[in-house]
Amino acid sequence: MQNLNDRLASYLDKVRLLEGDNADLECKIREWYAKVGPSCEPRDYSCFHKEIEDLQNQILCAAMETNKILLNIDNNRMTADDFRVKYETECGLRQNVDADICNLRPVLDQLASCRTDLQLQCEALTEEMCCLKTNHEEEMNCLRKQATGDVNVEVNACPGPDLRKILEDLRCQYETLMERNRKETEQWYACKVEEVNLEVITSSQEIESSNKQVTELRRQLQALEINVQAQLTMKENLESSLAETECRYNKYLAELQSQISCVEQRLAEIRAEMECQNQEYKTLLDVKCRLEQEIQTYHCLLEGGQHDIMYAGYGQTRAQ
Repeated sequence: MQNLNDRLASYLDKVRLLEGDNADLECKIREWYAKVGPSCEPRDYSCFHKEIEDLQNQILCAAMETNKILLNIDNNRMTADDFRVKYETECGLRQNVDADICNLRPVLDQLASCRTDLQLQCEALTEEMCCLKTNHEEEMNCLRKQATGDVNVEVNACPGPDLRKILEDLRCQYETLMERNRKETEQWYACKVEEVNLEVITSSQEIESSNKQVTELRRQLQALEINVQAQLTMKENLESSLAETECRYNKYLAELQSQISCVEQRLAEIRAEMECQNQEYKTLLDVKCRLEQEIQTYHCLLEGGQHDIMYAGYGQTRAQ
């Protein structure tokens, strides 16, 4: 009986100790539920989903802007190449026009020398005609003086030829010849002058057209140079803007990547923590189950001990 009483007392002490430990575990489990919540309920990550979606949209927009800038750079490069080809073509045309002008300058100089020679010839012919007129007048004056000097002289000889008539005839013939020569000279001079004038006019027109073409080509060249310079400036501005945009978006992407890495690390930590807490919860649940089984066992033992004690007391009473 004493042994049974000792065993019962030790069982009761152990049961009280286990009940206290069970109560402590239940308090810790309740505190853990109050802090973390039930393990079966999933954690809400919707706030991170919106932020991640915004970041993905920003990345897509940045990629589209970068593609647009690259497309504009390619278009500007093609336009610059076209203008370069046009510029080279215009330079070739300008060189050809300059060569034509250089080739026409000797012709112009030759025409100017011909015109000068013809003017000199015309002046020489004019001077010669003036000299012939002067000589003719002097001869006529001499003949008139000789014809009118012996008017009162009586000659018994037979009358000679009429010198005045002869002189008049000679003078008419000479004037006719001189007039014919003058007309022929004037016609020849007029033809030559007209030819020279036509050549000069043609050369002047060609030179004027060449000068207009050169002026137009220079104007086009200046316009093309200005346009090329503007395109190059725009290209440099676009390249600098592209570099700045790429640098800015690279920094932004690096920040987003760091934020995503932090969020992923935080999610991994949360998963690890949740797994640890689930493991601890399972361990505590197993401990609780074992404690409840031991308590149930002790209750059964206590009930069996009480029945034994009651049976022993009943036997002693009957024995007495």
